[in-house]
Amino acid sequence: MPELERLHAGHAPAVLAFELANRAYFAAWISDRGDDYFDRFTDRYNALLAEQEAGICAFYALVADDGSVLGRFNLYDIQDRTATLGYRVAQHVSGRGVATATVRELCRLATSQHGLHTLRAATTSQHAASQRVLTKAGFVPVGPADPAHVGGKPGTWYERDLTR
Repeated sequence: MPELERLHAGHAPAVLAFELANRAYFAAWISDRGDDYFDRFTDRYNALLAEQEAGICAFYALVADDGSVLGRFNLYDIQDRTATLGYRVAQHVSGRGVATATVRELCRLATSQHGLHTLRAATTSQHAASQRVLTKAGFVPVGPADPAHVGGKPGTWYERDLTR
């Protein structure tokens, strides 16, 4: 059974493998991270862990029984009891309810572990699967997203009130 785990240094090899294996799949929906991201992965990964330690972000990996990463689920820009949610799941588990179940779990953690009251998430207008994940997890559309925030494409912000 996959486990949602707080990101730590030991996840780095599995996270890199996840990102590389799914690079083309992710690029279909959002901007490609570029070769520089992979060339400087260790530095960027360590910077993420430092942000997490500082309390401005909380990063999670959905880890399979074999230690591979099935998805990444992130809370970033944490301030005033609000955070932005970002997530991505591996292509081979896409469409199986993994993202929806894990976003729901992260909403519970956002309240119990991080004291958050509101989560926001943006998705492109063409990404119907992501829109369904957010809606099934209790998010509602609240307005247009700046294309710069969603890979240069038109999109929508969604929000969930965690106090209800």
